[in-house]
Amino acid sequence: MISHNKNDKDAYKRPIFSKWNKLKRLIWQICWFILCRYTPVPFHSWRSFVLKMFGAKLGKNNFIYPTCVIWAPWLLETEEVVTIGPRVEIYNPEKVFLGHHSILSQDSYLCCATHDYNTIEFTYLKKEIIIEPYVWICAKAIILPGVRCYEGSVLGALSITSKNLEQWSVYAGNPCKPIKKRHNFLIKK
Repeated sequence: MISHNKNDKDAYKRPIFSKWNKLKRLIWQICWFILCRYTPVPFHSWRSFVLKMFGAKLGKNNFIYPTCVIWAPWLLETEEVVTIGPRVEIYNPEKVFLGHHSILSQDSYLCCATHDYNTIEFTYLKKEIIIEPYVWICAKAIILPGVRCYEGSVLGALSITSKNLEQWSVYAGNPCKPIKKRHNFLIKK
């Protein structure tokens, strides 16, 4: 039975993040806005530099667009030749890893956290997202907490996944389902 005693501490009012974490993110958001948000699209190296200044671990030749939103760069790691496209949002209170030659197309969304709605505490849950090499997350697709997209997988436009994507497979829908195999161009014939 749920208690409605006024002396109970309401879990919904309790802050999830510390004041230091909130201040760090505020400083990050201000710096991104001033230093990167309105830079010309080809200034990918400059934006990579700014992200690295805030703790991101980035490979070479990343294509990071000025309109993307990265919640915590210190929890972002990429390999080489990664694209974070226009208006992509990475909500990463937990680690996000992007393998080489992976693409996050415009308006795609990676979400590393949720809440346990079956508890009175409404517990905040964080899970990492791993995107392996040659993965393509298409326009407006959504990846939910704890998902691993194996090498060469594709999540189609407007699709949503809360489950892992198998290698060299194409998925579409809400919830997404495998629709076909992708040609694995890495296998020698």
